[in-house]
Amino acid sequence: MMAWQAAAAGPDPLAIKDLRAYSLREPDSGRSYTIVRVESRGGLVGWGECGSAMAAEELATARQALDGLGASAYEVVWRRLEKAPVLRPGIDMALLDIAAQQSKAPVYQILGGPTRTKCRAFVPLEGAAALERNLQAGHKAFGVTAPPNEWRNAGKPYVEKATNLMQMMRRAAGAGADFVLDGGGRLMPGDAQSVAEALEKFHLLCFDEPVTVSNLGAAKKIAGENVTPLGFGRSVVSVGAFQDLLREDCVDLLRPSLARFGVSQIRRIAAVAEVYYVAVAPYHDGGPLGTIAALHLASSIPNFFIQQIPSPASARDREMRKTILSEDVEHVNGGFAALPNAPGWGVRINESGLGRAI
Repeated sequence: MMAWQAAAAGPDPLAIKDLRAYSLREPDSGRSYTIVRVESRGGLVGWGECGSAMAAEELATARQALDGLGASAYEVVWRRLEKAPVLRPGIDMALLDIAAQQSKAPVYQILGGPTRTKCRAFVPLEGAAALERNLQAGHKAFGVTAPPNEWRNAGKPYVEKATNLMQMMRRAAGAGADFVLDGGGRLMPGDAQSVAEALEKFHLLCFDEPVTVSNLGAAKKIAGENVTPLGFGRSVVSVGAFQDLLREDCVDLLRPSLARFGVSQIRRIAAVAEVYYVAVAPYHDGGPLGTIAALHLASSIPNFFIQQIPSPASARDREMRKTILSEDVEHVNGGFAALPNAPGWGVRINESGLGRAI
């Protein structure tokens, strides 16, 4: 009887039918990312984004792992795709897109949101004219790369260089602007400690990756002796490392990489961080589809802080990003990005402009 009922019901419309991937590279910056397309037997198409360093056999491995599964089984799919680590975040996003379209709801709604109606954003500055251009575009928060350190333990000259940089940026941006200082994990603990102390008066949103994330002792010392918030996580490759950062009280802001963990796993990381009263600001340096997924993610977690949105220095790169989607999702007004309210990601992909599938 059960077999007869299953046959009468027909095939599962959410069963995964096809998987494709498109590799994209911006012409001037060289920023690269992969767009993932997943189609269900019911005709729904979901889209996701991930990194670019994908081995040729990874796509075949992913197709085999997805065989027989439905789009709503994204947690099961994540475990199955251990041998396709680059594609995994993009497939996770695409399955969420399909599940939301089937429910006729935005992705953030099927994830329990919205927790907010708009998302605060910051833009990493690229190029000399980037600050003025992004101020005019509506941004109020900016990422600034810390000065290059010419030698290890540069001492007072380096601290003065970092202080002068922030003073210059404050004057140029005017009142009401906020900053993230990007250390890139390059500083020695002594210099990072001195810079964090010297920059307390600037009230940074965070000092991002001042030292390597593997140096928990140094991170804990810096965090304990300064009020400048510390951000860590964009270079972390395992969920367990986030637990170590939280347990050792080394971090004020977790920055898991969207291209590495996808939406579902960052939600799990955020749930753990919430127990420690730590906010989350996902790291994102990919394409515009990743941006829209990040905004849905931000609207589904209560301890979201701010979202990084790339803004290339090159006009050609910016135009390329705008042609990928049906609308400019990276538009910011008064420092905030808007949330779409259509089903799925709420935007349409310009598939003809993606080139040939891998």
